[in-house]
Amino acid sequence: MNNTEIERKFLVTSDAFMAQATEQHEILQGYLCKEPGKTIRVRIRDNQAFLTIKSSLLREGLAKFEWEREIALPDAREMMQICLPGTISKTRYIIPIDGERKWEVDVFHGRLEGRVLAELELDDEHEVFERPEWLGEEVTGQPQYYNANM
Repeated sequence: MNNTEIERKFLVTSDAFMAQATEQHEILQGYLCKEPGKTIRVRIRDNQAFLTIKSSLLREGLAKFEWEREIALPDAREMMQICLPGTISKTRYIIPIDGERKWEVDVFHGRLEGRVLAELELDDEHEVFERPEWLGEEVTGQPQYYNANM
């Protein structure tokens, strides 16, 4: 099992991505732990729930340790009650690139209304990829654009 995530993050300059989206999901997420270099997150996506642990302490460069497991939806709803203040609500649009890779574009709601970010998971941090016309400035590595810091 590969518990490594390599992700590039970008601002989005227009809503042109919506015409290319093949799926969309409503997401609510909260954090049980947010410390420098590690987080524990509860996420409800549509009618599924997940518990995720992420850490940059075990990997070099852009790579992060990521452990995620599906959990029971009632358990996730209960855990949301004990999350740190500042839950995040967003709609995620999926834009396929090829058989495996896809852009995930998050349109944030509530207190983060107006923020739109695109993410792409890669196999290698130096992997080359095509930039869609709606992609703006790269914000990979900028802490203010990590969900845990919003």
